[in-house]
Amino acid sequence: QVQLVESGGGSVQAGGSLRLSCVAYGYTYSTNCMGWFRQVPGKEREEIATIYVVDSTTYYADSVKGRFTISHDNAKNTVYLKMNSLKPEDTAMYYCAADWSCPPSNYWGQGTQVTVSS
Repeated sequence: QVQLVESGGGSVQAGGSLRLSCVAYGYTYSTNCMGWFRQVPGKEREEIATIYVVDSTTYYADSVKGRFTISHDNAKNTVYLKMNSLKPEDTAMYYCAADWSCPPSNYWGQGTQVTVSS
């Protein structure tokens, strides 16, 4: 079993930055792929960034490409999402996910809210 604990959400003005963190606990050998999704009420959950920690291959949704950066610290079993140039449309609940392979879907965190005001 794997537990994912997110932190780093909050409120920021447009153009600002935030960094989300997600720590994996438990059977972390099964978390080769870690990533971030986001969801707003009434919409599907959107995959925005993933990293395959074995070789650091990354994926970004077009909506965040060039603004968000995903990274991983193997020693800390932690994945980060650095979000720059935030826009009001980035407002959502952000979820960390992990799995043996990408895209991750097996394990989920509780979510952390990001709110961007104009």
